[in-house]
Amino acid sequence: MFRYCNVTCIGYGSNFEYHSPDKAQLRENIEPTKEYIKLCKDIGASGIKVKPNNLPPEVPKEKTIAQIAASLNEVGKFARDFGQLVRVEVHGPNTQELPNMKAIFDQVTEPNVKICWDCNDEDLLPPGLEGNFNMVKKWFGDTVHIRELNDGNYPYQQLFNLFSGINYKGWILLEARTEPVDKIAAMKEQLALFNKMITNTKKR
Repeated sequence: MFRYCNVTCIGYGSNFEYHSPDKAQLRENIEPTKEYIKLCKDIGASGIKVKPNNLPPEVPKEKTIAQIAASLNEVGKFARDFGQLVRVEVHGPNTQELPNMKAIFDQVTEPNVKICWDCNDEDLLPPGLEGNFNMVKKWFGDTVHIRELNDGNYPYQQLFNLFSGINYKGWILLEARTEPVDKIAAMKEQLALFNKMITNTKKR
């Protein structure tokens, strides 16, 4: 007797990145992205996660930002034909600072290329969480990365309030970093904390 459960495949979390000044290396990230977009379509996923991962110091920042945006437009256009989103994780030295992410997305023209919020410490740099959130919220997609809700000092309740304020309907994905002995108990604990925060947003 087989038992089935409903599992949603959101997408493939790749490490493809588009900041390298080496044109061959850049192409070695773009072309495999396209192949994985096909795979995401085949397995019933809705998108692929990619990264800007750095701003090389030997290259003018504006040039790298334009290159990342152009790369995202290329893979985004390709993904559109497969009904896939390109989810751009706020990630990497310098690129995870929200003003730089905004500068990239100011040049992104493909509507299926979206930001995946990543809950980095850099989110709290001036102008603060709310200011940085508002800076890029018009490009949010359907995925958000969080860490353990009881680990560290990230203001998750404030973040949940902000997402509630824009009527966010996407996925909030737990990227666990700790190694609890009882993983099932730890998952239940995280779910309880998550539900409590969601309840608190509804009381506002």
